Amino acid sequence: MEKLVPMCMKIGGSAVALAVPPRRTLLEALRYDLDLVGTKQGCDKGDCGACTVVVDGVATLSCLTLALDADGKEVRTVETLEGAPHIDALLDGFDRLGGGQCGFCTPGMLMTATALLDRNARPTRDEIKCAIAGNLCRCTGYGKIVDAIELAAKIRRGEAEAGVGLPGIENTPPPLPSNKSSREGRQG
Repeated sequence: MEKLVPMCMKIGGSAVALAVPPRRTLLEALRYDLDLVGTKQGCDKGDCGACTVVVDGVATLSCLTLALDADGKEVRTVETLEGAPHIDALLDGFDRLGGGQCGFCTPGMLMTATALLDRNARPTRDEIKCAIAGNLCRCTGYGKIVDAIELAAKIRRGEAEAGVGLPGIENTPPPLPSNKSSREGRQG
């Protein structure tokens, strides 16, 4: 029986402790040990980008990264992006502009774009294309993905309105005062 090694990483702001075999990939730990199945298992050799997560601010191919390499680090997966009513700008942009089709590559695209927008609030179209060059998509032709990332950047900068046209938004209760103040603090 293979020896398990204890580790701890931060996911969505919470410390997560687990024990993994030394050869376990970060992808396997996320999907099969922690049930975070938003991270997709595609090629298992770093070609498709479907498994991209953000580790300490860097877009990382989780299929090529050992889980133990994430010990003590902040790991962001697609599950850490906010949903409605305070939807993450990237989810909003992808939804509104059709950036995700079948959805298989979408989590990796979203996390690559998250890392890009976290370090560059005003990326050019060429910078966006360069950032997502390692994420393969067979459905969209990339135009809508680039458009969605551009819109998300504008929303983050306050140059475009968030949540426009979200289905069911008219039935969403107002935010709790505690959520509203924490959201305003992040934007400012």
